[in-house]
Amino acid sequence: MPRRCEWVPDNDPAYVAYHDREWGVPSRDDRHLFEMLTLEGAQAGLSWATILKKRDGYRSAFADFDAAAVARFDRRRVERLLRDPAIVRNRLKVESAVNNARCILEVDDELGGLAEYLWRFVGGAPIVGKWRALSAIPAQTAVSKAMSNDLKRRGFRFVGPTVCYAFMQAVGLVNDHTTSCFRYKELT
Repeated sequence: MPRRCEWVPDNDPAYVAYHDREWGVPSRDDRHLFEMLTLEGAQAGLSWATILKKRDGYRSAFADFDAAAVARFDRRRVERLLRDPAIVRNRLKVESAVNNARCILEVDDELGGLAEYLWRFVGGAPIVGKWRALSAIPAQTAVSKAMSNDLKRRGFRFVGPTVCYAFMQAVGLVNDHTTSCFRYKELT
């Protein structure tokens, strides 16, 4: 069995698949970036296992993370989402996803896309951590703070520096696989 990051429970196939195939892989796909920003915000106060189990529900509820479609969600649509057990039914989190979709459209107009905007924070290439242990990995960094501040300035919500850093790790803006993990070398 390959050696993985300490946070991956070997007895959870969904977690293992997420770690082995997706976490830390550089993404420049705007839909995927919107999805992960939404999911990382939804996770606040919850476990990632909970969010992984609801991921398909999120994709269905949020139009496969088509920002233009989500930006058109009205109050009635939000109320329906708040009754949907396939997602986290937290009003602030649901409303933030709709709000963030609208902000993404503004970023698209101004900067040419969400990926174009986000990758600027890391100079266009992933930051590579050299962490030997999970305990050494920070919860936030100067870059995640800068990203958080700029996203908030643009009107985004549920984008604090810790959420931003988890997002950066998830979408490969940062490679924070521990150095003993088999994915570290593959992604470096």
